[in-house]
Amino acid sequence: MDARPTFSTIKESDLKILSELRDNSRQTLAEISRKTRISISTVYDRIKFHENDLIKRNTCMIDFQKLGYGIRTSILASANEKDEFRKFAKGHPNINSAFEIDNDFNFLLDCVFPNMSDCRDFVENLEKNGVEKSQVHYIIDEVKVESFMSAKSENKISETKKEEREKAVQTN
Repeated sequence: MDARPTFSTIKESDLKILSELRDNSRQTLAEISRKTRISISTVYDRIKFHENDLIKRNTCMIDFQKLGYGIRTSILASANEKDEFRKFAKGHPNINSAFEIDNDFNFLLDCVFPNMSDCRDFVENLEKNGVEKSQVHYIIDEVKVESFMSAKSENKISETKKEEREKAVQTN
């Protein structure tokens, strides 16, 4: 039996703490405690408990455009040799994130570039790295980024969690 927590089994207090961390992982335990109305020691214990399971890492969101990387793309790629392409994707500095997907393409790449010339060179170079076909989609504007389970969306998550629990009770 899998003992890992699921959305429907995780404690409401843990969800509140995780939501606060999603909004700002640099805030103090005291701030999280105040916002969630959970004692500091419990906040600390619950974060430590989830550190190697639910919490993958603490990071920051960077404005790539302000760093001079004004071109952002989502690239769908179909690679002949998936393992070789994985190595390429993991090592390429312009690939921010890479995901294996299904259907016509087997990879989705989130890439950043300082200019269109570098982007074009990258796309042309994909073929040399085992990509048989690709589609480039230029990101015009970020509408919503990394906001699932943030404190700002916590009420919706609490409602969804409550609905899931009610359904589970009804089916049992």
